[in-house]
Amino acid sequence: MGDPDQNSVNWSTLITVAAISIAAALFVLLGVVGELNRSGSNRDDPEFQAAVLENIRPYGWVAITGQSIEEEVVIEVATAEPAAEVMSGPQVYNTACIACHGTGIAGAPATGDVAAWVPRIAQGSALLNEHALQGLQGDTGYMPPKGGRVDLSDEEIIAAVEYIVLKSQ
Repeated sequence: MGDPDQNSVNWSTLITVAAISIAAALFVLLGVVGELNRSGSNRDDPEFQAAVLENIRPYGWVAITGQSIEEEVVIEVATAEPAAEVMSGPQVYNTACIACHGTGIAGAPATGDVAAWVPRIAQGSALLNEHALQGLQGDTGYMPPKGGRVDLSDEEIIAAVEYIVLKSQ
């Protein structure tokens, strides 16, 4: 067999060689990066700026009758505000109100439950609209202002109230 010390790995030597190799690789890498930084990649350098502009220049041009291709024309395009689409009562109900009023959760009177809605409807549409817009803490539950959809307009909420009342008479 042989001497066990001759076949075993000298771990301290292996770790030392690995550490020296890693350190040498880091020094080489840092030297290359440093050289690249010194080789004219100064961002304020006009040549560097020209190279960047060349790299990001457009691939194509639009030819407009009466203008030469060399003539640079900058056209500012106004960004239009997105048109706010006003939702109808049924749309508001189906996107916001149905979560609670569809099933009657959290004490909300279910749409179509005539017995639950008759006393509320009797109070008048002004009070129903006020409760829908400003919220309500009732004996049986809580309704946040605008049903939690504060992004909806007052008119959209009122249209949803009218829809619920129509379906619950």
